[in-house]
Amino acid sequence: MSAVLPENLIFFCDDHWNHLLPLTYTRPICELRVGILTIREKWEQWLGISRSSYITQDYLSEKFPLEIASDNLLINSTVLPDSHLLGYVKQIQTNESLVYGDELIAARLSAAQLNASDLGQSFDQLKKIDLSRDENLRLKRITRVFHLFSYNGEEIHSDFALITFGRKSATLSESNRIFGKYPVFAEEGVQAECAIINTNDGPVYLGRNAEIMEGSMIRGPFALGENSMIKMGAKIYGDTTVGPGCKVGGEVNNAVFIGNANKGHDGFLGNSVIGEWCNLGADSNNSNLKNNYLPVKLWSYVKEGFENTGLQFADLSWATTSKCGINTMFNTGTVVGVAANTYGDGFPRNFIPSFSWGGASGFITHQLEKAIETAEIVMKRRGKTLDEADKKILNWIFSHAARYRTWEKH
Repeated sequence: MSAVLPENLIFFCDDHWNHLLPLTYTRPICELRVGILTIREKWEQWLGISRSSYITQDYLSEKFPLEIASDNLLINSTVLPDSHLLGYVKQIQTNESLVYGDELIAARLSAAQLNASDLGQSFDQLKKIDLSRDENLRLKRITRVFHLFSYNGEEIHSDFALITFGRKSATLSESNRIFGKYPVFAEEGVQAECAIINTNDGPVYLGRNAEIMEGSMIRGPFALGENSMIKMGAKIYGDTTVGPGCKVGGEVNNAVFIGNANKGHDGFLGNSVIGEWCNLGADSNNSNLKNNYLPVKLWSYVKEGFENTGLQFADLSWATTSKCGINTMFNTGTVVGVAANTYGDGFPRNFIPSFSWGGASGFITHQLEKAIETAEIVMKRRGKTLDEADKKILNWIFSHAARYRTWEKH
């Protein structure tokens, strides 16, 4: 029999937060998007709980605060929900936890336990239910940046079934050519004319007030977020998510735009994750395959060196508010930090630290005040505000990332 779940949902970040940098510099893990929804939104939909808060890094806690109720359900931010795992979560009782080997997956705690001076001790005293004993459970977690695009296709399938169940799609114009075995679902306000949509490999989800311009070619599985736009003549391959508030054109394959980012012009982007408030200049191109076909290595903030992904295809990961100029070229497996501005000919280095300004010929520091000024202008254009909490986060990142800006030490 299922327990009556508490209405207060708390997401906690474990040590994998560091492995997901630079994307998690500005957000808890659960605010990353994979599929149609963020990890937080998935759990809220699956559980029917709309009240969520966070246990995260101290410097993020003002923007992402913790709210404690008398009864609290805690979820590991790295874990993706499915029906099998949900069966365990719905049965969890007070003073119990779900673990997978040594990893804490979920727990149910009182306010007193959460407010204890030693939260780790509170967890240790809980009754543990070890999910690793269930051979039929497939525990899927986001513990590396490349998991976001690697799992994106199957998560679009899962999210699509979750959020469209029992609902009717808005009608699309007959000028579009739509074919394939999976459905297209359009929310209210979607505009699409003279587009070709192929759903043979997966469904296509179109968010509220999204637009697909003429001549666009799209293959599912694909998700287009609320108020986002696909520009004229775009070529969008499957396993791609364009989050809310984005403008995307050119050629895109297996990429995730978390939201409020632009790639408005021609140029290739593949096997990549693009953070919020980023802009890729016209005809910027990115390599997602090494010339020798060997596995791609990505910069690890934990190793402070490059880590083998085991993947043959991997391209860019961009953190919040970063930009590149027109005709910029990125080599396979490039990691770009927060508030970086890259431009010029040639390939820049594969690891571009936060608050970098330059390109292949070298970098200088993008000063904090200038970065904040630009972010304010960019967000104002979309009717958003860079508030004091955001500025404090950028200030912390600027200081923390100084160790990687090696030119400052000369």
